[in-house]
Amino acid sequence: MLKNFSLLCVLLLAIYSNAKAQTKVKRKMQKTEKNAMLCDTATGMCELPGHDDHVANKQTAAVNKAVKIVYYTDPICSSCWGIEPQLWKLKLEYGHEIEVEYRMGGLLPSWEIYNSGGISKPSDVAAHWDEVSHHYEMPIDGDVWLEDPLPSSYPPSIAFKAAQLQDKDKALAFMRRIREMVFLEKKNITKWEHLATAAQETGLDVVQLKQDYEGKAVQLFEEDLAMARGAGVRGFPTLILTNKDGEQTMLRGSRPYKEFEAGITKLAPAAHRKPISTDRTAVLKKFKTITAKEYAVMFDISFAQAEKELKELEEKKVVSRYDTKNGAIWRMK
Repeated sequence: MLKNFSLLCVLLLAIYSNAKAQTKVKRKMQKTEKNAMLCDTATGMCELPGHDDHVANKQTAAVNKAVKIVYYTDPICSSCWGIEPQLWKLKLEYGHEIEVEYRMGGLLPSWEIYNSGGISKPSDVAAHWDEVSHHYEMPIDGDVWLEDPLPSSYPPSIAFKAAQLQDKDKALAFMRRIREMVFLEKKNITKWEHLATAAQETGLDVVQLKQDYEGKAVQLFEEDLAMARGAGVRGFPTLILTNKDGEQTMLRGSRPYKEFEAGITKLAPAAHRKPISTDRTAVLKKFKTITAKEYAVMFDISFAQAEKELKELEEKKVVSRYDTKNGAIWRMK
């Protein structure tokens, strides 16, 4: 009897402690700016309500190359997925002139405190993502919000910060993989099982990632959020470009490639572009996956021509195709 009573006390204490911890997390989230899951296709941004440009503070950063880009993003930001083609090309043509630092912005703290822009629950996002997919010509399946909705974007953001502690290049591959999981494969990337799989597939130490995910990475993520607020970031994607003289320009939202390029040349007039090789297969070896839109932007051809060439490469067994209801992605063999 006494033994059973003791066990009951332990159980009640555990339940109380867990509830207390959850309350603490919720209160912390409530102090965070409410974020917008509704991404405006006109501006190309997933905007944050209540942010004004005049509160921005100029942030200095060590610039080792001609231009440093601090990129504020989020793993589930559909507009950020929409600018992947431009970023890929920018890195290929100006990689020798620029360095890109990725920081997390915290798009979705929790549905319990979120209600903005006509989006108040996960199912509201489903149709919106399908619309955004067609606008950006990037494959996105919004059904994840109906089948296995994400409660927050914080866990995958923290996991990315943990990946950065191991290796910056592998961290980018990890980010790419978890985005493919959520946008194309309808996987809830707040679940550790999917984060661990993505880590393993991109060559990260899964055990170390777990330790950092539960430790150091949490603080790093909080620092990113604070820096975003200090920089006046009011939506994603936001890119802050800085040259060696400390001059800055801010690029917000999805833009044509020429505008990203103009941001570089404005701050570094001497920056020169390295043309991308016309050998399609040789270029594709640099990547593990590619969409038709990314292929089109990279080689400056139409979307239809990109699809045609990728299908030809598929027939030659150079790539394999993964279909979604809103487009496909091709994986290198």
